[in-house]
Amino acid sequence: MLQIISDLDGRKIHAADGEIGSVEQFYFDDETWTVRYLVVDTGNWLSGKEVLISPIAVGEIDSVAREFIMSLTKEQVENSPGIETDKPVSRQHEAEYNSYYGYTDYWGGGGLWGLGAYPSGLYTMGYPDRLGVATGYAATPAMGAEEAKPEEEGDPHLRSTKAVTGYNIEAKDGGIGHVEDFIIDDKTWAIRFLVVDTVNWWPGKKVIVAPQWIERVSWDQSKVFVNLTKESVKNAPEYFPSAIVNQAYEESLYNHYGMSKYGY
Repeated sequence: MLQIISDLDGRKIHAADGEIGSVEQFYFDDETWTVRYLVVDTGNWLSGKEVLISPIAVGEIDSVAREFIMSLTKEQVENSPGIETDKPVSRQHEAEYNSYYGYTDYWGGGGLWGLGAYPSGLYTMGYPDRLGVATGYAATPAMGAEEAKPEEEGDPHLRSTKAVTGYNIEAKDGGIGHVEDFIIDDKTWAIRFLVVDTVNWWPGKKVIVAPQWIERVSWDQSKVFVNLTKESVKNAPEYFPSAIVNQAYEESLYNHYGMSKYGY
């Protein structure tokens, strides 16, 4: 199912034995455009400490109660490796994080999540099912953890959805608007579309573009360059936040741009 990132912001996080906080933002990697972590504000429980929660631990997204159900305990979260969200998350930190929870590393393997397409495939030891309470911490390090090396500058591929919101979108022949939101697949956690508000160029219209159509991103200039023309964007199927992006809409979108759903 497709989910809008802004609609997931602020949702409560429930561990197996109680509430631990709410979603503050999401980290995605800019190579595969896949969400790797939920940044959770623990509020009064841990005196405002922010922690990372991997989609691997998400057992269910309850749309009615507007909360995430996690297959973790509060004690596990409390004792998890700390994170400073104002600094880059290093691969060293990620390896330590995976080792602590008993996850296999997601990088390498060719799939969105290691050798597979889904985060659930990265469970190793201590997690018998998606919704059950973890039976214990991993007895051995996660794959690759012992090979990780410190990176003083952090992992340059992890980005914050909150930080990228507002980036200008540049078509081949000029600006077309700015990033307003993201649409993700809640099974793979891949970012399927960026929502573009064209208010400064074509008032009153929103469109969506797929990460496959991005030529490059200038992080210094806060700009996303897409392989599209202004005219094609102007005539693209309009996106309405209140409507569901279904198969028919996707097909009309890809056909309009002459793009394949899985590439060019």
